[in-house]
Formats: sequence, C-alpha cells, structure tokens
Amino acid sequence: MSFLNVYHDDAPASPLLSTHDGERMAAELAAHGIRFERWATKADLAPDADPEVVLAAYAEEVERLKAENGFATADVIGLTPEHPDRAALRAKFLDEHRHSEDEVRFFVRGEGVFYLHLGTRVYAVGCAEGDLMSVPAGTPHWFDMGPAPHFTAIRLFTHPEGWVASFTGDAIAERFPRFEALPTGRGAAAPQESGGAP
Repeated sequence: MSFLNVYHDDAPASPLLSTHDGERMAAELAAHGIRFERWATKADLAPDADPEVVLAAYAEEVERLKAENGFATADVIGLTPEHPDRAALRAKFLDEHRHSEDEVRFFVRGEGVFYLHLGTRVYAVGCAEGDLMSVPAGTPHWFDMGPAPHFTAIRLFTHPEGWVASFTGDAIAERFPRFEALPTGRGAAAPQESGGAP
C-alpha cells in the first residue's frame, strides 16, 4: 500500500503527517518538485514476465516520460525474497546519497520506500504496484527494499552512469524506521490520515 509519512529530521518517531491518499501524496511531494503518480496496471502481465514484455506493456507511458523529460533509455529491475544477494543489495542504498540525474521508478509490482531529506524534513514515501516516483537530481535520499525484497520496477535514464550514488556521509538514515517498521503492504497497518501541512 502506498503511503507518505513526513517527519522533522530530528524526530523520527513522530510523523507530522501520515497519509495513504494518492492525491494528497502527489500534492505534498509536488510542492518540492517531486513527481508522484499512480498509473493503471496491466492485469494481464504475468508475474514472471520478461523485461521486454514489461517494457512493451508500458510502452506508451514510458515514451510519454521520455518525451517529457528527455530520458534516453529504460530498463526493468526486479528482486525476489530468494535472491542470494538480497541483504547486500538492500544495504547498497540504505545510506543517504544523491544522483546526478533524476531517479525514476515505476513499480510494476511489489514495493519499496524512498526517504527524501528535504531541508529539515524527511519524507518517507512508500511505493507499491502502480506508483511512479521521480526523485530530482541532487536530492539527498535513501531507499529501502526491505529484508525480503519483492518488486519489479521500470527505470528510466538520461545517462545510466548518472545514476551512480554519491554518498553524503550523513548518518541520518540510521535514525529513521526501516521498511519493516512502516505501513507497507507487508508491514504494519495502513496509516490513517493525520497531521496538517508540515
């Protein structure tokens, strides 16, 4: 289940805002130049569909994003709970970092949590099947796929080398709740709408 929790960066136990309303999520994030959308999913797409089949199923949406944002390529990445390197792959992006180009993900299935460090706030954005998330270049953030990652996502790039992580050295990510403590589809209960504008 998609959700947005907003925290003050020195109060990781007490969200200022907690919602799973897609329109509210999109509006809160858009105020910071962050794109969040919900797309219709392809019900006839097999869970084990090849990357080429996934890209073909979402060709119209991918081409729209390429035209709007100048992306040159798209690919598909996926992980399952049985992957032998799941712990190392999870750890790879758990520390705060930046990229030199936008990080764009569309979740074909499964889930993951983006944490965006925007000024004195941290926005924990739980993405699930049908969610598109675009983190602008240079935005300090981290990503948690959980201890048993289960997702398939389409990624878009301008230059694939621009997606290499540049770590900030800030230990902020260690203070915030991990994937398994947040209201993902396999974690805690879904959040109720709470809090005002942060």
